[in-house]
Amino acid sequence: MAFSLCTKNLFLYCLILAIFSTFSSLHASEPPLTLDYYKSTCPNVLDIVRKEMECAVLSDPRNAALILRLHFHDCFVQGCDGSVLLDDTITLRGEKKAPNNKNALKGFRIIDRIKNKLESECPGTVSCADILTVAARDATLLVGGPYWDVPLGRKDSKTGGYELTDTNLPTADEGLLSIIAKFIDQGLSVTDMVALSGAHTIGMARCVNFRKRIYGDFVATSGITNPLSQQYLSKLKSVCPPLKGSDNNESAMDYVSPNLFDNSYYQILLRGEGLINSDQELYSSVLAIETKKLVAKYAENLVAFFEQFSESMVKLGNITNRDTYVNGEVRKNCRFVNT
Repeated sequence: MAFSLCTKNLFLYCLILAIFSTFSSLHASEPPLTLDYYKSTCPNVLDIVRKEMECAVLSDPRNAALILRLHFHDCFVQGCDGSVLLDDTITLRGEKKAPNNKNALKGFRIIDRIKNKLESECPGTVSCADILTVAARDATLLVGGPYWDVPLGRKDSKTGGYELTDTNLPTADEGLLSIIAKFIDQGLSVTDMVALSGAHTIGMARCVNFRKRIYGDFVATSGITNPLSQQYLSKLKSVCPPLKGSDNNESAMDYVSPNLFDNSYYQILLRGEGLINSDQELYSSVLAIETKKLVAKYAENLVAFFEQFSESMVKLGNITNRDTYVNGEVRKNCRFVNT
């Protein structure tokens, strides 16, 4: 029985990888972005974003992780269109209050400040989607991560994707096959998935996202064991007791260097001490055929991780929505559609 189950899972794994090229070709046909999009209309855009991000990260290094997460959640729903920034109105249901985003996303005021500066410099010119994409790059760089050139020219969506947050965004207790499928659906490869997961080298996770992992509920339902050392487990249980009243208590996803963008996240996975189950699955799952090798590679080679992360972040940022590109706008306020 165990053999047949494993064979079935391996077949599904191979099938998912086989259809990757089909999804990739669909995303590759989206409108092109350019590095010099604002050269004549707002030449100081990159300097303005960088200065505001420098202030934000200097005041609190955790702001880097907040912006990076915000960018990821934006791009996985309707493409990188700034839809995650929209507030609810009578006629629009945004993404902020969706179950997978509520209490998980912050950093909106940082984007507001950048937008206000740019509206003073070049009114109605720079999209909120572009601001968020550049801010994510600068956030990474400011805490020790790599640099990459950001193609620009995105438009802002006039709609939110509340329902899509449930189907598109990976969750903390999700299995490896499901996570792979969600990345492939965005035109991202298994390599992209492992590299982008490395963003968890900074930032925090709420107790609600790792309670099942530390109390064994995931093992009970999946049969997969991702061990934690007794010392680390005891520490996590003190932060996250069984009672659900502690849902918003937080712990660093990378307890070694939570405010430094490095490869210690992968080294933690090698020890079986990834905080959330979906991270540890990259190394410990019985299906982690390709991902396990990549985790080991990035744990050993910081340069290799940085190079791939930069490449994968460009691919992530290039996920666009053709409808938004044609019918979108440049919002005056990132929280609301123009009137």
